[in-house]
Amino acid sequence: MATVSQNTNTSTLQIETIMKGNDFIGHLPSNPKWYDDNNNVYFDWNPDNAFSDSLYVYNLKTDKVSKVDFETEYNLPASYAIFNASRTKKVYSKYGDIYITDVKTNSTTRITQTLERESNPHFTLNDTQIAYVKNGNLFTWTLKTGETKQVTNFKKVKGEAKDTEKDAWLKKDQLAMFTVLQERKAKADMRDSLLKRYEVKKPLEIDTKGRAIRNQQMSPDGNYVTYLTVKYAKNKRTIMPHYVTESGYTEDENTRSKVGDEQSIYEMHIYDIKNRKTYPVVLDNLEGLDYIPEYTKDYPNKTYVNENRIEYISKPYWNTAGSKAIINITSNDYKDRWIALLNLDNGTIKNIDHQHDEAWIAGPGIGWFSNLSLGWMPDNENIWFMSEKSGYAHLYTTNVRTMKTKALTSGKFEIYNPKISNDKTRWYFTANKNHPGDRQFYTMPIKGGKLKQLTENVGRNDVVLSPDEKQMAILYSFSNKPTELYVKQNPVFAKAETTLKQVTHSTTKAFNTYAWRAPEVITFKADDGAQVHARLYQPKSSVKNNAAVIFVHGAGYLQNAHKWWSSYYREYMFHNLLVDNGYTVLDIDYRASAGYGRDWRTGIYRHMGGKDLSDQVDGAEYLISNLGIDKNKVGIYGGSYGGFITLMGMFNAADTFKAGAAIRSVGDWAAYNHGYTARILNTPVTDSIAYKRSSPIYFADGLKGDLLILHGMIDDNVHFQDMVRLSQRLIELGKENWEMAIYPVERHGFVEPSSWTDEYLRIFKLFQKSLLGIE
Repeated sequence: MATVSQNTNTSTLQIETIMKGNDFIGHLPSNPKWYDDNNNVYFDWNPDNAFSDSLYVYNLKTDKVSKVDFETEYNLPASYAIFNASRTKKVYSKYGDIYITDVKTNSTTRITQTLERESNPHFTLNDTQIAYVKNGNLFTWTLKTGETKQVTNFKKVKGEAKDTEKDAWLKKDQLAMFTVLQERKAKADMRDSLLKRYEVKKPLEIDTKGRAIRNQQMSPDGNYVTYLTVKYAKNKRTIMPHYVTESGYTEDENTRSKVGDEQSIYEMHIYDIKNRKTYPVVLDNLEGLDYIPEYTKDYPNKTYVNENRIEYISKPYWNTAGSKAIINITSNDYKDRWIALLNLDNGTIKNIDHQHDEAWIAGPGIGWFSNLSLGWMPDNENIWFMSEKSGYAHLYTTNVRTMKTKALTSGKFEIYNPKISNDKTRWYFTANKNHPGDRQFYTMPIKGGKLKQLTENVGRNDVVLSPDEKQMAILYSFSNKPTELYVKQNPVFAKAETTLKQVTHSTTKAFNTYAWRAPEVITFKADDGAQVHARLYQPKSSVKNNAAVIFVHGAGYLQNAHKWWSSYYREYMFHNLLVDNGYTVLDIDYRASAGYGRDWRTGIYRHMGGKDLSDQVDGAEYLISNLGIDKNKVGIYGGSYGGFITLMGMFNAADTFKAGAAIRSVGDWAAYNHGYTARILNTPVTDSIAYKRSSPIYFADGLKGDLLILHGMIDDNVHFQDMVRLSQRLIELGKENWEMAIYPVERHGFVEPSSWTDEYLRIFKLFQKSLLGIE
């Protein structure tokens, strides 16, 4: 099959070659970092096509790139550190030990060197001590004396067995009867009393009650410790067999559970060190804690129960003065987020900001496939945070005294990775202000105002500032130009116009010999009036075959109709090959794709395979109406969520799609994981309607066109079991126009070039045969 299908390929590109991935393209630089030096930018790279990436360094003064030897790399500081209030010292953990660096002299002291793991270092006691975690307990190290002290003593306390009523009476009678027993008890009580004087000099024994302890944090004044107790839920997990093994025997792997899990229970506590007592943080006054979701109205005869809506509680975020702390709280139905002011004296909270979404809370800097962006403004009175209040993820501040909120940015675009400058006068962040598929780096005054663009090349610009913020290390790419590392002087500090300098040249000679297309980013109108962005690849009129293939990107929270080098680079190269063969290719940012704001993000709530599928159908209609595509020559393919949409398209839009290739697809959302699925569809028990209208397995009877299913047998994300169940359903329905290719040694993301090659040879053959009649 492979040879026959490849022989029908008229492109100079070969599937076997492009499916080698980075071995064909070239290994691209990643993860730039500066450490403590403003003249050296370090990054991961593999220009020699070695076994794996290595650490490289570019020196701005000598303009040279060199590989970093092991000893030098081992002695480099960590790329992430915690500074004291005056930013004169920083502390970090590396290789499980704790280090402190004097910023002015750049001298480093190793605080610990043990076989045990120390982590989470932070300054405390007015920056005179370092607190860190070891073996689940908090320790401090005094900068001046080097003294180490254990602060907490978490352990499961075994309670004394209580006497029965009978035994208590007998003991009392014995003591009353015998003088010698009375004297001995009095001596023992006196001894215990004297020993208790020593106990108060030790850390308080805190009963964990069998729960895990997380997020141990000491307050800046050294008087309190905050911590989480976690009662982890025990949910049944899925057993996944491995058939191709070194042992020759079938070996089982215990993988994730399924959506609808019992949830873990998180509680925050405070340890008052001076008064030797602990108490819980009380969250009963959170706004909307008794909320009942709107979707429950569809189930009038079912009682909705969610006794404890609290999911996760963050560690405290302290202002630089160390006088106030905030915490971030999320609900376990994913529909609420709270930011609250924490009172450590009594464990009470004060609501500052409450974000609610009938669908689910998310977005850049807010959560769900995004790091939390949250902190204090330099005035120590205002906090800053991200919110989708306007419909797009933007920067806001709230005064914790007056409760007045201000939007620092606004518009139909999103903010990514905001950071306050060292001098506290400005912001730095990335935004897609110019176009949803174009990310540039900006600065803005600390209190908001006009945005100044610091990068200029269209595409994606991921910037890491040097420690003094005067230099920018930029990972830049365009749609047909893979990611390379560049450096540029920060225009904020430049006296004249600055130039962009390319540091790495990663692409291979073989890759560079082909004229890679820059797909046109277009918009078309969906049936409901929405403007949908897509990448369009068009063939020359001389080879155009009036057939089209629609590619559906995966999910999580992604986009692919953008102007930078795609993470789907194999698919991008395959699309060039398809266009060489006369196909038109459309790559759609359907409903739920990233970069377009809240309404687009939640467009699939309670119905996957609804608007996200109709966007594919409307895309096909656009091709037919505007580009002369034959309505009987439209194919669709994609992986993961893209595979799911392919199945839904082949089952529910069977008159639109003649052929489909579903890769590592979800066939039944009730079999997927909780963290992803419960946000979008709630749970099967509480919202069965959402699952039945969203799962392909219920619609398999609609299959008309030719379907190819491809799946790794050790996929620990979307289990192979999902497609086994779907295949049984297709068999029982008497469907004959489908095939399945299985890959015994592949997980969700394929690794072996041979598997990639086999997969795409089959997909190419499917389109050639089903759309063009070429065998």
